[in-house]
Amino acid sequence: MIILTGWVDVDPERRDAALEAGRPHMEATRAWPGCLDYVWSGDPLNPARIYVYERWESEEALARHFEGPHYTAMRDTIGAHGIRGVEVFKYEPARQGAVYDAKGVARADFFEEA
Repeated sequence: MIILTGWVDVDPERRDAALEAGRPHMEATRAWPGCLDYVWSGDPLNPARIYVYERWESEEALARHFEGPHYTAMRDTIGAHGIRGVEVFKYEPARQGAVYDAKGVARADFFEEA
């Protein structure tokens, strides 16, 4: 699994329009083979910031996305709204686990249920 997460800052007065214009590309990408999650959303406290969260089945699935029409369309759509900064990284998780244990308690450790 590959996770992409980060942010894109655009002109604050154009952020909501950028997200609305990107909506068709988000919907199309979610239907793309290998896409598990694809969310671009506005930060409620920073009017310029768009958070990016993507989850892909594999590097191959992500590579197909980068070569496909939806990646280019989203990049160009957001870019047309005055990009001021970008910081997006990809991760391949070494471990994963539930946040809540069987009792509903949030835990920071990687626990295993008995």
